[in-house]
Amino acid sequence: MQADLFPHRHLLGIEGLQPQDILGLLDRAEAAVEVSRQVEKKKSVLSGRTQINLFFEASTRTQSSFELAGKRLGADVMNMAVSSSSVKKGETLIDTAATLNAMHPDLLVVRHHAAGAVHLLARKVDCSVVNAGDGPHEHPTQALLDALTIRRHKGKIARLTVAICGDIVHSRVARSNIILLNALGARVRVIAPSTLLPSGIEKMGVEVFRDMREGLKGVDIVMMLRLQRERMSGSFIPSVREYYRYYGLDAEKLSFAREDALVMHPGPMNRGVEIDPAVADGPQSLIREQVEMGVAVRMAVLEALAAHLPNQ
Repeated sequence: MQADLFPHRHLLGIEGLQPQDILGLLDRAEAAVEVSRQVEKKKSVLSGRTQINLFFEASTRTQSSFELAGKRLGADVMNMAVSSSSVKKGETLIDTAATLNAMHPDLLVVRHHAAGAVHLLARKVDCSVVNAGDGPHEHPTQALLDALTIRRHKGKIARLTVAICGDIVHSRVARSNIILLNALGARVRVIAPSTLLPSGIEKMGVEVFRDMREGLKGVDIVMMLRLQRERMSGSFIPSVREYYRYYGLDAEKLSFAREDALVMHPGPMNRGVEIDPAVADGPQSLIREQVEMGVAVRMAVLEALAAHLPNQ
């Protein structure tokens, strides 16, 4: 695949990407999986380049995945611990952008608690920017790694039925996945109690279910979401026990899906809240594989964006 086939300087979301853009990144990630499984994992695509991981929200999994991806491509990677930086002392996002720009990074990977913050940063810096999650808005690399995992097991994404279950309203993962899966021709369902469904969710081209067993009938993929209690400012669920009873994925509820249905979760999991440990660790689970695909997808994204970096 030619490096110039990905026409975007940044990856700020799945929204705005064409199906061929998405498929191109997935094909590139397939090659990266093979690199990651070799003894010699290093490539020189980003040799001499500087990658800064700027995380305003803690995320061990995503940050370490981007760090590993950058290093495997030969970049100099720096992690900025924002919790102990001048942002806590009143520095604005614009000030941060100006400070970063003065360091001349080539790639900036950003996670921020506010939707749209990453887009603002991208307008203020000269380098390529990757959105590693902005509030409840988007998490594009998670949707890409989920799609890669599905495609490797099912051979396709088109015409599959995918159920996204749980805390839809607070989930950037759900939003990015819905956009991506629809773009590639999947049939998407969302399953959640009314309190965890955003208003107007039907406009995103999904079928809405409030009953888990009904929603899981005949699905190919069951994608569970973490209950994001840190983002809840009210009483969204009666109790964790009640939530698990009605919306936690156990063997009995999973039996309503297709016999060869596969189970996914973006992590970190709340075992016994969203998912039964026996299902999470069971033969239908792809949860550990999703972690491996995360590194491959992030390598693919960084490599694709490298084509837009100036050589002088």
